[in-house]
Amino acid sequence: MKIARLETLRADAGWRIFSFLKVTTDDGLIGWSEYSESFGSAGLSSVIESLAPLVIGRDPTRWEEVTAWLQVMTRQSRGGLNQQAIAAIENALLDIAARARGISVAALFGGPIRTQIPVYWSHFASYRVRNAAHMGVPVIRSRADVARHAAEVKDRGFRALKTNILVPGPDGALFQYSPGFGRHAGWPELNWDNRLLAELKAHLRSIRDAVGPEMGIHLDTNFHFRTEGFQRVAEAVAPYDLTWLEIDSHDPAALATIKRMAPCPVASCETLHGRREFRPFLEQYAMDVGIVDVIWNGLGESMKIASFCDVYEVNCAPHNFYGNLCTAISATFSACIPNFRVMEIDIDSVAWRDEFTSAPRIEDGALVLSEGPGWGVEVNEAAIRARPVT
Repeated sequence: MKIARLETLRADAGWRIFSFLKVTTDDGLIGWSEYSESFGSAGLSSVIESLAPLVIGRDPTRWEEVTAWLQVMTRQSRGGLNQQAIAAIENALLDIAARARGISVAALFGGPIRTQIPVYWSHFASYRVRNAAHMGVPVIRSRADVARHAAEVKDRGFRALKTNILVPGPDGALFQYSPGFGRHAGWPELNWDNRLLAELKAHLRSIRDAVGPEMGIHLDTNFHFRTEGFQRVAEAVAPYDLTWLEIDSHDPAALATIKRMAPCPVASCETLHGRREFRPFLEQYAMDVGIVDVIWNGLGESMKIASFCDVYEVNCAPHNFYGNLCTAISATFSACIPNFRVMEIDIDSVAWRDEFTSAPRIEDGALVLSEGPGWGVEVNEAAIRARPVT
């Protein structure tokens, strides 16, 4: 069996793009992966297409060899889009390798360890502030709206949620505080002030009061501060018993200073590529939870990252805010590593997301791992092609 063809497909997903890679073998077997070229990865499809000639004619079941070959051929410009392209190819080959044997990718890795995977509702309230029209749900404008939505999430059986910093704008309506992504004023300085911290406290208080003391609350602060600001945020969140404070930083020593003074666990590293980039963060004991983007790294490398984290007594959680196929890939990671913490999942999305791949089954706050071959889900190619990006 040899790789015969690679094809990228891009589908409209409202405020973003869902991208898919289809790999076909010479005997007609097909493997799929999903990747993301929104949020800083523009042009990723072109990179995948440029790497395709390097893998045509190779054995897809020897995915480790193919990945190593691609790493060799991109060594002078490692990481970044090249790594994300290699990961998309690797994940599609894993789907083929498992289907060729009639087993799941989890079984290919000796798993699963667990089939019930605890999840948390990600981007709680944030998407409904920014993208409610795309999703066909009521827009969130006030702290009272946040509280009602938090109670709804709890009533649906979720045991944890993750939110962002929501503050009132000039018109009084809430918006997502995101200077680190250039969505409003505040970049590149990324300064903090007392009013912002007061609004953060009010936001967390509205959630905690609505869900009670037992439900997990995660706060994602992304790249929106420098070290000084992250330290002030860590002090501010102390009364709300967070499951973790999530921080993006490319300075392991700086992150370690925050972790040492934070009143709750610190999670980080979702934007890193490979074990090399994780190494200094682990050596500095910079985070309590290592967040691994399985879509950026590929499942094979992600498993190695998790093993590396395990040596340092660090549990891992997948960075998963994509479509349903990405969720199946991240669920496989979550099912197979011993040092698993919890899995991220976006519940809010465009209404047609489930047309591309079936929605995951979630019961009592946990995703039920599919037992089907490959990633355990089937891709509806016709549905993807029916919603082209315009």
